[in-house]
Amino acid sequence: MSIETSIAALVEDETGQPYPYRAVELVEPDWTRFPGWKDVTAAEWESVQWQRSHCVKNLKQLREVLGDLVDERFYADLERDQAERATMSMLVPPQMLNTMASHVAPRGAGSLTDAFYADPVRHYMLPVFSDRRTDWPSHPHATRDSLHEHDMWAVEGLTHRYPTKVLAELLPTCPQYCGHCTRMDLVGNSTPTVEKLKLTGKPNDRLGAMIDYLRRTPSVRDVVVSGGDVANMPWPRLEAFLTELMTVENIRDIRLATKALIGMPQHWLQPDVVEGVNRIATLARSRGVSLAMHTHANHANSVTPLVARGAKAMLDAGLRDVRNQGVLLNGVNADPHALLDLCFRLLDGAQVMPYYFYMCDMIPFSEHWRVSVADAQRLQHHIMGYLPGYATPRIVCDVLPHLDRGRRRRGAAAHLHLLRPDPHAAAGGPRLVGAARAARRVRAQGRRGGRGVASYGGAPGLVTYSPVTGRFS
Repeated sequence: MSIETSIAALVEDETGQPYPYRAVELVEPDWTRFPGWKDVTAAEWESVQWQRSHCVKNLKQLREVLGDLVDERFYADLERDQAERATMSMLVPPQMLNTMASHVAPRGAGSLTDAFYADPVRHYMLPVFSDRRTDWPSHPHATRDSLHEHDMWAVEGLTHRYPTKVLAELLPTCPQYCGHCTRMDLVGNSTPTVEKLKLTGKPNDRLGAMIDYLRRTPSVRDVVVSGGDVANMPWPRLEAFLTELMTVENIRDIRLATKALIGMPQHWLQPDVVEGVNRIATLARSRGVSLAMHTHANHANSVTPLVARGAKAMLDAGLRDVRNQGVLLNGVNADPHALLDLCFRLLDGAQVMPYYFYMCDMIPFSEHWRVSVADAQRLQHHIMGYLPGYATPRIVCDVLPHLDRGRRRRGAAAHLHLLRPDPHAAAGGPRLVGAARAARRVRAQGRRGGRGVASYGGAPGLVTYSPVTGRFS
């Protein structure tokens, strides 16, 4: 699940075994294996109210669930990360926590410690201090709002970054907080390392301003309705916004962005929500609008029967499609087999379409998750040919508009001008392989800047070439 244990071996040995496809039956892990949930009934587990009220928000609550199944060193490791590194506060729904260390049977005190440390879902939902790089914790260009979405607000919460598409951030909360969140600048509670921005306008005023902007901007046809997570907005309010959005003549595509389909599928299984989605989907069809849902799964272990039921309920209610936009994360899924396991689990087990895997953005303290473009290219190559073409996900890298002539998003395979890492780089600074050739290519393309893969102090990272100074930094 990491570059160190998988990609290097595949690159060095081109005759490595191909991916062995096999159909896998989805299984809901037994939540009663955790001491804090030993008396929880199936009815309680499937209740969204129970799930929301039992989310793990702090170390004390995690101890109440896991007890002594993990050692004190794990709790101390987690506590230190929360105090010194975490950019997102702790918020883990029971559904998500239950997919961690799910293949290891508890056998007494400390028996799940190693499994929790190794678990891919834990790695991004409950990051610990020892996960983080100490030599290279943050990229030198890492920022709180790495994609400058806030700078591109047309009105508060509405990012107009792409020519024909906008992102509508309806609210700043989610039912779960992922450690690698690219919107860590706005979403969630403040942490000891990050004082979060706050939306200042009243909710109705903000949503009204978004609709007004879209009415007077006919070049926009596609709206990603997100946040935060739309699952945290009361359904009547979300339905009212979507209904009003479909009165804007130029809007032809609407995508509902929600991690809750994976982390809290119970929300999307509520009868009133399913009925509401059916009403909106029916309205969308009558007006020629494509209405789809985008979710966020990063590992096959997160795809359970409840997730499949939630996805089926959305498709049966009339959504055009349910698609997955994962994030490529070292230690979680940066491995061809892990990516293919996830894609087949989504496609075969839950009828969810693999769509994108984003490269982790340059937020603070994220270098232990981030994968170089060169490794992303190799990953893209190694997952080709297994899935149907329409269900083969693209590994993509968001870039700033001025770096890519307004295209703003590129597939990893398209970064042909990027440099390869130099395995012999000295600890004193970056050394680049083929720097002169890449510089000529950047200049010839007339770009304002180019990005390449470098090795800095032995750690892979991205660098920027400046045609003004003629230097890489």
